Amino acid sequence: MTGAATRPADRGASTARGGVKDRTGGPRRLPGGPALVLAGGVLVLLAVATAHLGHGRSDVGLGDLLGLLAGGDDTDARSVLLGGRLPRTLSGLVAGAALAVAGCLLQSSVRNAMASPDTLGVTAGGYLAVTVTAVTGFSLGDVPRGAVAFAGGLLAAALVYAVAGGARGRPAHLVLAGMSVMLALTSVTAVLVVLFQEETGAVFFWGHGSLAVADSARSLAALPLLAAGLLGGLLMSRTLDILATGDDTARALGVDVGRVRAAAVVLSVLLTACAVSVTGPIGFIGLAAPHLVRLAGVRRHAALLPGAAVWGAALLLAADLLARVTSPTGNEVPAGVVTALFGAPLFLWLARRLPSEPAAPGAVMPGRRGRRLPYPPLLAGGVALVCVLLAAGLALGDIAVPPGQVPRFLVGGGDELLRGVVLEYRLPRLLVAALAGALLAVAGGIVQTVSRNPLADLTVMGVSGGAGFGAALVLVALPAVPYAVLPFAALLGGTAAFALTYGLSLRRGSVAPERLVLVGIGTFALTTAATNYLVTGARFQVAQALTWLSGSTYARDTTDLAVLAAATAVGVPLLLPAFRRLDLLALGEDTPRTLGLPLERARLAVLVLAVAMAAAAVAVVGTVAFVGLVAPHAARMLVGSRAHRLLPAAGLLGAALMIAADTVGRTAIAPAEIPSGLLAALIGTPYFVWQLRRGNRAR
Repeated sequence: MTGAATRPADRGASTARGGVKDRTGGPRRLPGGPALVLAGGVLVLLAVATAHLGHGRSDVGLGDLLGLLAGGDDTDARSVLLGGRLPRTLSGLVAGAALAVAGCLLQSSVRNAMASPDTLGVTAGGYLAVTVTAVTGFSLGDVPRGAVAFAGGLLAAALVYAVAGGARGRPAHLVLAGMSVMLALTSVTAVLVVLFQEETGAVFFWGHGSLAVADSARSLAALPLLAAGLLGGLLMSRTLDILATGDDTARALGVDVGRVRAAAVVLSVLLTACAVSVTGPIGFIGLAAPHLVRLAGVRRHAALLPGAAVWGAALLLAADLLARVTSPTGNEVPAGVVTALFGAPLFLWLARRLPSEPAAPGAVMPGRRGRRLPYPPLLAGGVALVCVLLAAGLALGDIAVPPGQVPRFLVGGGDELLRGVVLEYRLPRLLVAALAGALLAVAGGIVQTVSRNPLADLTVMGVSGGAGFGAALVLVALPAVPYAVLPFAALLGGTAAFALTYGLSLRRGSVAPERLVLVGIGTFALTTAATNYLVTGARFQVAQALTWLSGSTYARDTTDLAVLAAATAVGVPLLLPAFRRLDLLALGEDTPRTLGLPLERARLAVLVLAVAMAAAAVAVVGTVAFVGLVAPHAARMLVGSRAHRLLPAAGLLGAALMIAADTVGRTAIAPAEIPSGLLAALIGTPYFVWQLRRGNRAR
């Protein structure tokens, strides 16, 4: 998180943080300066807090509450104010201010316009830590919960720093690493929620960031930590101002850059832990509030930090009020869903403006070093692995099947009941898992090759999120529509998300690979927020939607298998002639043009093919993360980066990963199931993080 501060791209990122510019290139300041921004924020906060206190499901209105404050003796109004509305408003004030200051400190310390507690995985780490305490029963009171969230957030920040390459990491890789770590930690948390439903009964709703879980004691306990974090930031304000001029200048002026940066990150994690312990993980407040204040021309941290705190509290209360007013069915929608819904467009805007450094050939796509293993034996080993896992999947489950009987079932012999279990239930879903994993892995390999980034896949490009939104829209808005419509809705959603990502990434007729991935992350956040808004606002469909959105092969049959088989039959012949183009695209921008390749047309063509393959898989099994990340990366380490070797190997590894996830998901808590998408992420994440760290050390 520290290393790229002196690079030109970071100076561009600093400019992106600076807000609106005047003709001289400096920030356009409001007539009243920082004082006006702060005073305006206070007035807006008072207005929003008043409206927030006056809105609720009871008949007690703002007039009743004002009468109570004026000395009235309305028992019902006092009960509503003290028992529900005041704790909720107080939690919004504390969490919003804490997240805003944390985001401001992160953006200033790492000099990255898109840094915030959620984009760098800090909130996900705190959320996982609190969930673990709920499962183990270790959490005792409010202060321990905040301490556990702090420890989890700090570990997540350290992991992001390591995955991003440490001091040698590039600015875009910081956000990409944060996204990968966030997905990994969120998947682990989701698995814990599934396995320990009684212990984590309210974690799903709280996990999206909700003020409905407000507790006055918890908020009051977090106030001293908020004050300490803000005071610490103010004491560092002059040093942070100097750090904004660049690492070299700051060192020349006597600033210990490493120590200041580490202190700012620790303070930001502390503040994030305060917010997570009070309201759960809430996204994009830490991104939006500092930018809102900077857009008004405030640059010095002595005014920037308190201004961000005030506006952050106002934004969170406004989001919670909007969530309650606009819920599609009248059900409670977590405030964190609304903040993500409106914060994701800001991330898209920043990603589009952020200059991207072109990747040097091979710099971010390392293949296997040293002597390469023979390809045919490796391919044969991959096929054998898939066959062994298929056989194990057919034998294992809530009904035990003797492994020696499986071949007899395949030729029509053996016990009729067990043969029905194997052939009609297990075999179709295992083949669905295999084909879906292969399609996702091949699509991920294409995207990584085109973007020349091992952290890219169709998930971080927004395609999976768009497909999920399309399917959720059908599940929630049109519940009577036949299930057969779901794949087509997912395909349309994924295609629309890709069109948005590619269109926003296009500048001056070309698409920079890093910008493509960063804009894709914003699209993923936007579509995921929209999906969560639909799902949490329509409780009657939440179980079905969440199972599908987690990535599940449950109850998949020959109809689903036919869809994936058709996609494979169409996609493979189209992919074979594209191998040479993919090899040229992996060489960078200049070499393909020199060799006569129409760069943008070739890039768009292979990306459309990848989107179609991934959308077909998502349409059948739902959104599955990390298969398209882990499998191509592992294949590249085994067989190198040439497309004709990489993609078949990646397909076999993706199939093996999904088959293993399906088998474990069926047997771990039988007769209940864990969604295979969650297990695929849980299985693949440790390997992915280890390999990325290994690759960063090698560079």
